[in-house]
Amino acid sequence: MSDKQVKLNSMRLLESNGIQYETKHYDEAIADDAVDVARLIGVEVSEVYKTLVVERIGGGKPVLVMIAADKHLDLKKFAASIKQKKVAMASHADAEKMTGLKVGGIGALMLVHKNWEVYLDQPAAELQYICVSAGQRGINLRVPVKGLVQVLKAKFVEAT
Repeated sequence: MSDKQVKLNSMRLLESNGIQYETKHYDEAIADDAVDVARLIGVEVSEVYKTLVVERIGGGKPVLVMIAADKHLDLKKFAASIKQKKVAMASHADAEKMTGLKVGGIGALMLVHKNWEVYLDQPAAELQYICVSAGQRGINLRVPVKGLVQVLKAKFVEAT
């Protein structure tokens, strides 16, 4: 952990589960461009995963889906993967309202208390580590995929 930063609940969660992580800092003004974040923290774009808030059309709790920074969510493919007829991306304003976090800092590790289903795009299964938001703009955590899946109870799906 860096000296210049307070420990976030996402970090405490990982530590309480014995999961090692590395903190990566970047300019928090880079609010919603995960491709820029990858460049700033010095990792491959395919290793930075953004967390998206997706709403089920027809009701029910929102879900979180994590996809690589250079990918785009395929709503039809994702809906089929989670056995839903139709899903929609939450607007930035709705995502912030539902999560209590700012866009660019939405992180599944900070939302475990909401008991939302968490999905991870299948390509992550081939990686040893990925970088995810710590729950605050300007801070990503490099975590082992297996540990992340364990602590989030995430399921791998075809989402992109």
